[in-house]
Amino acid sequence: MRKKRNKAGSRHGLQAVTLCISTALVLILLGLVVFSVLTGRNLSSYVKENLVVTMMLEQDMTKPEAHKLVTSLHARPYIKNITYISKEQSLKEATREMGTDPSEFTNGVNPFPPSIELTLKSDYANTDSLRWVSAELKKYPKVSEITYQKDLIEKVNQNLTKIGFVWLVLAMLLTFVSFTLINNTIRLGIYARRFSIHTMKLVGASWGFIRGPFVRRAVLSGILAALLADAVLAGCVCALFNYEPDVLGIVTWEIMAVAGASVILFGIVLTALCAYISVNKFLRMKAGELYNI
Repeated sequence: MRKKRNKAGSRHGLQAVTLCISTALVLILLGLVVFSVLTGRNLSSYVKENLVVTMMLEQDMTKPEAHKLVTSLHARPYIKNITYISKEQSLKEATREMGTDPSEFTNGVNPFPPSIELTLKSDYANTDSLRWVSAELKKYPKVSEITYQKDLIEKVNQNLTKIGFVWLVLAMLLTFVSFTLINNTIRLGIYARRFSIHTMKLVGASWGFIRGPFVRRAVLSGILAALLADAVLAGCVCALFNYEPDVLGIVTWEIMAVAGASVILFGIVLTALCAYISVNKFLRMKAGELYNI
């Protein structure tokens, strides 16, 4: 009798470990999707806010006039950063890149005009907004031209939209697959105790009383699996940070906290729901049906 109890106990323990590990693997995938979706928003803003709009100024604009223009531009709500590039600085950069002084070919006259490089806030880094922003910037005095990479901006916005749609579909598909895998794993554990469930039902135990231990055990396994999944995800983030420290500008602590909390929430909700459904299935069965499944 003791050997049978030990054997049954070891079998249940193995099932619990299997449930915990399989659930952790599924939660790691779910966590990666949540993490990627949240990071994608920051990545989108980062890419958009690094697209440069250049204001080409007229040759006769003086430095005081340029600084006054920069000051007025700071008041515009759509501008994130402003960099003034003087004629001398442009000449110096061109000389360094070309290996020769371009003014030598223009009788000592600096051929480069002053300019102002702008980066916009992410909400304005789209084709429609840039159209009216460019028109507004062109109205400033001694501004000869507004240039930006229109094709690049359109392509970036299109690609970001496609990536967002792909992540949404992937998240929905993975949630369904995760529910199916966890449900099957929990059902196998409850299947081994289906006769115990029927016996308790025969002696008058309520469905809630019978269901409680199974749900609590599944939720405990879900919490342990979620903590294991969070540990793995945290290790991946640390490895990524060690490889590329600048990634912290995109992968913020808030994102990591939300992703970790989401994994724990998924672990609790999915395991509790799967255990509830699986126990109810066996509770509805008659004695004869338990032998035919």
